[in-house]
Amino acid sequence: MPTISVFYGIIIYLYFFDNQKHQMPHFHARYQGQQAAVSILDGEVLEGKIAPAKMKLVQAWLEIHREDLMADWELAVSGQTPFPIEPLR
Repeated sequence: MPTISVFYGIIIYLYFFDNQKHQMPHFHARYQGQQAAVSILDGEVLEGKIAPAKMKLVQAWLEIHREDLMADWELAVSGQTPFPIEPLR
């Protein structure tokens, strides 16, 4: 479960070989015990929840880094370590 970014207390991570359950490119976000799986393609929450204000930050970060996330997704599902991605500032 490599962490790829951390900002405003939100941790963004990918799982290795994680393409079976949701069957689409996604990442995981964690904030104060809450977790959500988020689609890279459209920002839809696939599972779980995070406080709405923090989810807006996650989705803003996603818009900025969608291409980087897709590249990291491809690495992670093939078992390779994804690269860190700049945090939201």
